[in-house]
Amino acid sequence: MHYLDVMGLLAYFILLGYIGYRSVKKVNSSADFAVAGNKITWPILFATLAASFLGGGASMGRAGQAFDHGYAFMFAASAFPIATVLTGIFIAPKLKRYIGAHTVGDIMEQQFGRYARLITGIFSLIFCIGILGAQALAVGTVFNAIIGIDITTGILIGMGVVLLYSTIGGMWAVIQTDVVQFLMLAIFMPITLMIGINEVGGAEQLIARLPDSHFSIMGDYGPGMFLSLFIAFLLGETLVPPYTQRALAAPDSRNAKIGYTISGVFGFLFYFVSSTIGLIALILYPDISPDLAMPELIRTALPLGITGLVLASLLAVVMSTADSYLNSASVIFVKDIYQGFINPDVGEKNKLWIERLVNLLIGIGAVVFALYATSIIDALLISYSLWAPTILIPFVLGVLLDLKCSKSAIGAIIAGALVTIVWKWGPWDLSGMTGLSALVAGVSANLLTFTVIYHTFKNSRPATLITKNS
Repeated sequence: MHYLDVMGLLAYFILLGYIGYRSVKKVNSSADFAVAGNKITWPILFATLAASFLGGGASMGRAGQAFDHGYAFMFAASAFPIATVLTGIFIAPKLKRYIGAHTVGDIMEQQFGRYARLITGIFSLIFCIGILGAQALAVGTVFNAIIGIDITTGILIGMGVVLLYSTIGGMWAVIQTDVVQFLMLAIFMPITLMIGINEVGGAEQLIARLPDSHFSIMGDYGPGMFLSLFIAFLLGETLVPPYTQRALAAPDSRNAKIGYTISGVFGFLFYFVSSTIGLIALILYPDISPDLAMPELIRTALPLGITGLVLASLLAVVMSTADSYLNSASVIFVKDIYQGFINPDVGEKNKLWIERLVNLLIGIGAVVFALYATSIIDALLISYSLWAPTILIPFVLGVLLDLKCSKSAIGAIIAGALVTIVWKWGPWDLSGMTGLSALVAGVSANLLTFTVIYHTFKNSRPATLITKNS
């Protein structure tokens, strides 16, 4: 890299460190660390939420899959922005009725009791670490492709910066850096696309040089595989802890609804941009690894002085998701597990310091996960199977319909988890035998179990409810 590009990259890291330093003054309580004092209006909510879910999977992962399968993967993955828009319209506003809630577990306890909170906390924590690991792997991939350092070193450098500002500044730092990262994303990803199209000779040449299958809705996927992918993205990351946390950080239902819905609409545009970048890379660099499609285009096609800024924007995309999951994981552990079941009387000051310590430890755990993950998308799909078949269905039914049968929620979570584990890691190829993915099988078992138990025990009530100040 030219020294001008290195200077642009260093300036970005210095800015993140400065934001973290300034944010320390605003973090005086656990509520500040977790939901930024519930002061996030819809324009900021839109920016931070969009920056959070458009991470390594939505950028490099989408580009890599388009490199292999064309726009078919984009069509399948568009299920996520669809789910985000629907969530913004119907669910996000209802989350604000849970006064004092910081986590999914807070809400699950109000609907289904304290043991539902504990189980939710455990699965949420594992899920967040898995997604965080995928983002850490993406950070290492960017450094490796563009600067040439090995992936392990890239992971350590990128995640070290994330750990620094998210640990000291909490949600205040995460949201402020997300806004910066969103602005960089909105500017430099389209610039990369336009330069790439020019490199292949224009849009007409791009279309002419690609196989027709790369423009079909299902590409080389069979109907079953396409449907499985669509459902995985429809359910796998819907209302996951960091996104729920964003809605809870809004001051009221109106801001939660508008911010959440607009971020989903923006997702459609970004998916098209990142997928098209993957197709451009296929023409220019047909022999590279798919996960390197976007970094390779940035490294070789962009003019001097722009490369460092675009690299920073690509890192921004990944790091904005990493910091969100990191912050959410630490808040989950402290509120849903530590305060809920280990030390209920923990003081506010001690709770804040524990959140910071856990933030650091979880980040280290995610780095270890990243070192063993085979690809960004594989890491995401494995993590998705830990959320949708367990927590999502009871959570959505509880919020939308105000259902409060604790037995149905706990039974559904356990059933969904067991079926998913057997389907995915058991001795039989159940996916091949039935045509159903582990996620679809787990979600089906979860919904069926919840329905049967609810209609059997629907008059039962949660053992305890959280209070306004919990």
